[in-house]
Parts: sequence; C-alpha cells; structure tokens
Amino acid sequence: MKTTDDLFNLSGRTVLITGGAGHIARRGAAAFLEQGADLILVDRYADALQVAKDSLLALGFGGKIDTITTDLEQPSQVDDLIRQVTQHHAKLDALINAAAFVGTDKIEGWGVPFLAQSVDTWRRCLEVNLTAPFALIQGLYPLMEKATSPAIINVSSIYGQVGPDMSLYEGTTMGNPAAYAASKAGLAQLTRWLCTTLPSHFRVNTITPGGVERGQNPEFHARYIANTASKRMATEEDLVGVMLLLISDAGAYITGQDIAVDGGWTAK
Repeated sequence: MKTTDDLFNLSGRTVLITGGAGHIARRGAAAFLEQGADLILVDRYADALQVAKDSLLALGFGGKIDTITTDLEQPSQVDDLIRQVTQHHAKLDALINAAAFVGTDKIEGWGVPFLAQSVDTWRRCLEVNLTAPFALIQGLYPLMEKATSPAIINVSSIYGQVGPDMSLYEGTTMGNPAAYAASKAGLAQLTRWLCTTLPSHFRVNTITPGGVERGQNPEFHARYIANTASKRMATEEDLVGVMLLLISDAGAYITGQDIAVDGGWTAK
C-alpha cells in the first residue's frame, strides 16, 4: 500500500504549465516543486516569467525550472514551443493549460454588449483558449505517451458551465464576452473527447475555478459573493489540492471530469 506521501509525490516528473507567470499557475507550480517535480513555465511575457522563476526558486524546494516565452495567439510560436520541448525533454508527465485570453476593456469588441462584440476578438480568444490547448496536446502527445501516467489539466471557468448573470456587472467597467464563455465550454468538451479517445494510461480533466479575488470593483465583489455558498471569492490556495490530485498518483482513477472549485456558485 502506498503512503499518502507516495501518492502525491511528483519526483522525477516534468510538468508544463502555460500562463506560467499567472497567479494560479505560479501557486500550482510551487506545490509541484514542493512535491519534487521539474517545471516548464510558458508565458508570453519574458520578464514576468523570469520573476516567476526567481520567486519559485527562492522557495528552496529544489527542482529544475525551464522557461519558454510563447504567445499562444501565434500558431508559429506554438509550433516552436512544441519543437523546443521535444528537443530538450525525453518525456512529459503533465500538461496544464492554464493560459487564457481574458482581455481588457481596452480591446475593441471585448467587454461590451453582445451586438458590439467583435468577430476578430472572438477569433483571438478562441485561438488562445481553445485552439492552442488542442495544438499543444496534439504536438506534445509523443512525449506524454512515454510517461507512465500522463495527465492533462484544462483550466476552464464557471462560465463554461453556466450562463452569466449580467446584473453583477451593472455600474462597473467589467463585462462577460460570449467568446470567453464559448471557449471555456469548448475546452471542457475537449477534455471529455480526449478522455474517451486517448490511450487508457492518459488522464484528462478540467478544473473550473470560480471568481478569484483580485481587488475587483466593490459592488461586483459584493454581488458575486452573495451568489456563492461559501460567501467569498476563491484564492489561489483553493486550487492547489485539486491540481495536485489530478496530476499525481492520488488521482490515478479520475479522468474525463470537470471539477468546479467555485464555492458552490454552480450548485444554484
């Protein structure tokens, strides 16, 4: 019988995380390092990647950290990422698609009413949130196939499961574009498709976070937490357990699932 420490141990495993300079990815990366993994962090901002790497190394857990600067909106850069990883690694144990096109209010046709939402921005969002994960899973498949228990995590959103309550955004500059919701729903369905078609030693799951505390507009914040059973927004810490579970031996029999970590938001 394996001990609990054995089940969660990631020694000798290599984990690639897109959006590696982001809040959720960095907290997950710290947990993976603590459990003995080596990391490949991918992000489009080289400076932010270096900051993330330095802060993770400073934790003193050991483990190797490679960084690769890649804009997932550019197919040629995605292809180059696959080439670099394939050239420098003999296998890949886990792939976490955490990068996301979330946009800003400065992007034309993004956080605006439906009739003003841009087809061009829709395409940009789907390229990052859905097409890039598909391309990475496909391109890195030969490396992952060599692992004993390869694991893929696709990071979705509650808005991939349910429709938005637009009243939350009244009086704020925040929005909820159709492209974001559609891309995240598509990512969860890609998980299910892959689960039933890839070889049986692969595990493919979706994590669906609820809203994460980011100093949002106070009115939005109050409205949001009123709709959760936990009466608060999420923190990065809330996602660590499920991420570790899904890439370690502790989650060896979990595949094809869409696990909401949302404080009960989607239970209503």
